[in-house]
Formats: sequence, C-alpha cells, structure tokens
Amino acid sequence: MPPARLFVNIDHLATLREARGGVEPDPVAGAAVCELAGAAGIVCHLREDRRHINDRDLRLLRELIKTELDLEMALTDEMVRIAVETLPELVTLVPEKRQELTTEGGLDVIGARSRLLEAIPEFTRQGIEVSLFVDPVREQIEAAVEVGADAIELHTGEYANARGEARKAQLDRLAAAATLGHTLGLRVNAGHGLDLGNVGPVAALPEISDLSIGHALVSRAVFVGLDRAVTDLLAAFRAARP
Repeated sequence: MPPARLFVNIDHLATLREARGGVEPDPVAGAAVCELAGAAGIVCHLREDRRHINDRDLRLLRELIKTELDLEMALTDEMVRIAVETLPELVTLVPEKRQELTTEGGLDVIGARSRLLEAIPEFTRQGIEVSLFVDPVREQIEAAVEVGADAIELHTGEYANARGEARKAQLDRLAAAATLGHTLGLRVNAGHGLDLGNVGPVAALPEISDLSIGHALVSRAVFVGLDRAVTDLLAAFRAARP
C-alpha cells in the first residue's frame, strides 16, 4: 500500500501576509513551492470574514496549481456559490465560528443533514467531490454516508493534543473510525494539529488516503524552508507506510 498523500494547507502563509496588510508572503507562490516539493494537493479555507485566504487567492490557485485543490468552507449559500464557480477537485465542509482561532471540532453532520442533502447534489452535478470534516464518532461517519458524501476528514486535534496513554487511546479511536469509514465506502482523510513528530502513527493507518497539514508545516518552514518542510513530511509518510 503506498504512503498517504500530503495536502498542504496554505492558510497560515496568508495569515503572515495579513499580519502586515501587505502582499508577502504570497500563498499562491507558496503553493507552487509545495507542489514542486512533492505535495499531492493544496488546501485553503476561504472563511466568511476573509481573515487570511481571500477571493483573489482562490481564483489564482484554481488557475495555477497543477495538482488538486481542496477548498475548505462553511456550509453557507455564499460559499456553495463560490465553490460551484471555482470548481475545486474537492470541497471539505467544516464548522466555522467567527471568533475561533482555528476550526474547533468536527461538523455536526446529523444536525446539518437537511442542508447537506440540498448542497451535496449541487457539488456532484459539477463534478466536485465532497468531504466532511468530522470527529471520529460512529454516528457522524454513518450520517456522512447517508447524506451522500464522497469522503470524510477525521479531526485529529484530540490525538495531537494528547500525551502518553491518552494519545494511544485517541489513535485507537482514529483507527476504528478510519476502518468504519473505509468499510462504508468513504475515502478517509485526516488532519488538524498534525506535525512531523506526531504524524507517523496516523500516516501508518492503512485506510488513510490524504493528510492535511498546514500550521506545523508553515511553522517549520520558518527555520528550514518550505520545500524542506514538505519533503521531510513526505519522508515521514514513507517511513510510516513503505
């Protein structure tokens, strides 16, 4: 079985840019560097408040990247319209709160069932695959199948924040969730809080297809460069699942 694929989330390159209100670093240029270093895809989250990635970034990313584009988005009418106009290969639907620093917890698929049943066919008609960012919970994964999702992205935040035996317990939860999702016919991705030090056990799970990593990769790139940060993660993926 080949290693998991790396999708690089470039939101935090845009966060650095917005800290000064200028034009550098350009997240679109960063995406190109990540592709050249071997990333299988690029992730960006166009938030309602445009706090980092903006509409110009998304438009240029769609035009310029050569791999795959994963658009993270809230389930709003505006974002559905933008996704249908932009045509990313994948949309990942996430919960979004105005005051949060980063996405907190998975999408409540059960609670959003009626809206998902309306929106997912819109994406499908345009050839856009749909992934739901979910906690590793059986009921939410089963609901993802019921609403017609193509994939799930398992929220790995609790695993990343845990230590010792608690981390092992969280890894067991992720493993069970990945097996369930795969058995039910979903492609299983994972992400949130993963870094070079903790990604190995998750990358080793045989059902995991893609891993989305952003903040830790950009943080390490400050010291070693963006291309090196990507290639080191790819090496860790290969070591975990040769």
